[in-house]
Amino acid sequence: MPSTLLTHTSPQAPLTLRRLVGLRWWFLAGEAAAILAVPPLLGIALPRWPMLAVVGLQMLVNALVVRRIGGARPLGDGELFVQLVLDIVALSALMFLSGGSANPLISLLLPPVAIAALALSARLVAIIAGLAVAAYSLLNVVYLPLPIADAERATRLHLAGMWFTFVVSVAMLAWFVVRMTASIRQRDVELVAVRERALRDERVVALGALAAGAAHELSTPLATMAVVAGELERDATLGAAAIADIALLRRQIAVCKGIISGLAERAGAERLDSAAALGADRWLSEVYRRWLELRPRAASTLQLAGCAPAPTIIADTRLEQGLLNLFNNAADTGSAVSVRADWDDAWLTIDVRDGGSGFAATVIEQAGQAPFAAHAAGSGIGLFLAHAAITRLGGQLTLHNDGGAVARIRLPARGRH
Repeated sequence: MPSTLLTHTSPQAPLTLRRLVGLRWWFLAGEAAAILAVPPLLGIALPRWPMLAVVGLQMLVNALVVRRIGGARPLGDGELFVQLVLDIVALSALMFLSGGSANPLISLLLPPVAIAALALSARLVAIIAGLAVAAYSLLNVVYLPLPIADAERATRLHLAGMWFTFVVSVAMLAWFVVRMTASIRQRDVELVAVRERALRDERVVALGALAAGAAHELSTPLATMAVVAGELERDATLGAAAIADIALLRRQIAVCKGIISGLAERAGAERLDSAAALGADRWLSEVYRRWLELRPRAASTLQLAGCAPAPTIIADTRLEQGLLNLFNNAADTGSAVSVRADWDDAWLTIDVRDGGSGFAATVIEQAGQAPFAAHAAGSGIGLFLAHAAITRLGGQLTLHNDGGAVARIRLPARGRH
């Protein structure tokens, strides 16, 4: 048999092996009870000690498998295959000692085949099935007969044993199939979530490429705007109010040029493990200050409600950009913006609140899944980019309405600063 058949790991094999081990303890307890109870209750002489020895070996193997499951080495198809083979061999030995194929419990050879079919490759299933058929066939000719002289009584016992075997087999198969189906559905849900995250990452990468191109193209008109604004500021015929507005315009142009100059070193080159760890209060205050430079006329407040000292977080530029997007979305409503931060040893929580009409139901439901359509206040990608930046750092972004729109950010902290 090729070694790759036993070293390969299917998604269901490790979980199936764990369930098989748990179910086997109950099955072995039932076997031991039957071996001890049948002779006095039914008057059938059984070779107790040899049969109990087989059950004892099964218990020892099961204990070793439990220890193996707790080890560091990953479980593979080989372990499950070997365990199912041992189950068939052990059950065949018990059938040999108790009437061979005439024993109604012989049908218990079927559940190992069904379990293999649920979790193993077709070639390994064929081996398990062939082994079960061979064992059944051999037990037709090689066995120790049960000493039951009364034929009618033997028939009644055989029918009762067939009923019992049917009940046990149905219960085992139903339990395994239900558990396996639930596992497959859970895996499908996880695969869908992974696929959605991959699609969001692709969109973020595409937006990053567009941003880099836009930054390159914007550098020239911004330089022209700076020159013109400088000439206008020196125009003596303008009033004081106009000069003040031009000075504000020049500061905004300078901020824009600073953002564009930083895109080249940020886009695609910055690694998360190279980002600095800063105190949450200091980091948030700096991000808030930078935003005020961009939106100097926005009415806003910043409240740091956590107890000192503040925890540290990773000051990743993608996270800063995501937070700036949330600030801008709140300011775009035309109402006052309230930023409140609280923290403990594990989490930093930031609430960005505005006094507008609140989020629409579709925004709360779909935020972070895909960019929204462009609208009058922007391109519709602010929430999408903020969600992508926060989730990449292990955080959460939730939206709700409470007298206005509230965007809540939860970020993992890294201890006190």
